[in-house]
Amino acid sequence: MTTATPSRHAAGPARGGYSFRTVARMEWEKLRTVRSTGYIVAGFAASMVGLAVLALSHENYAQLSAADRASFDPAHDCFIGLVLGQLLLGTLGVLAITAEFSSGMIRATFAAAPRRSLVLGAKAAVVGGLTLAAGEVSAFAAFAAGQAALPPSAPHAALGQPGVLRAVLLAGAYPALIALISLGIGAFIRHTAGAICAVVGLLFVLPLLFTPLGPSVQNVAQNFLPHPMAATSLTAVKHVTGALPPWLTFGLLCGYAVAALAGGAWALARRDA
Repeated sequence: MTTATPSRHAAGPARGGYSFRTVARMEWEKLRTVRSTGYIVAGFAASMVGLAVLALSHENYAQLSAADRASFDPAHDCFIGLVLGQLLLGTLGVLAITAEFSSGMIRATFAAAPRRSLVLGAKAAVVGGLTLAAGEVSAFAAFAAGQAALPPSAPHAALGQPGVLRAVLLAGAYPALIALISLGIGAFIRHTAGAICAVVGLLFVLPLLFTPLGPSVQNVAQNFLPHPMAATSLTAVKHVTGALPPWLTFGLLCGYAVAALAGGAWALARRDA
């Protein structure tokens, strides 16, 4: 009696079926065909440009005190829209994975690509690429619109000035990093409302917890909390006392994104879908 041996093709996935490129293409199709993705990206761009125009068009530089004039930063003030924009792209990062857990589609995703860390990596590449592109385009648009709206009596910023191009580039990269951090949080928590609450707590609530501890503790904390870190790294004219160098701040934010995604990958590998 002979024993049937399964063919090589029946035993494993088709060649290339679970490659990173294939999974990333699948994730891109899912992300771009969800209606909320377009709404969130459009809302992000509108908030960046609209709030820049609103803030700088009402800037009354002539009536500022000498101290306020010395600290006035026409580049930094173009990015007030990041207060709302980071939350919008953070929500996009959360929804990129929690929506699949809510609908049960994640089981089909893991059936097609059993390597869960590969799935999360593909999601991170797609979400990161989309949000970085949207962030940079919106940052440059907000900068141009803000400078155009700034009254002629106020000093204007130009991309050729020291620190200005760096501030614009970081303003576009920062919300993309928040989206990746949020993706990792979403993979760990798996519930949309809970993950969004965690993102809000990280960005807005956690810095407030250091307020009663005095200015010295607050100054140290702002070097390691995402939202204060972004606020200090986007300055091009004024200097924030005790702040870390902008590119070091950016490196720390990248580290936070890597840590969040690593935690999400750990949770995906050890829990049932």
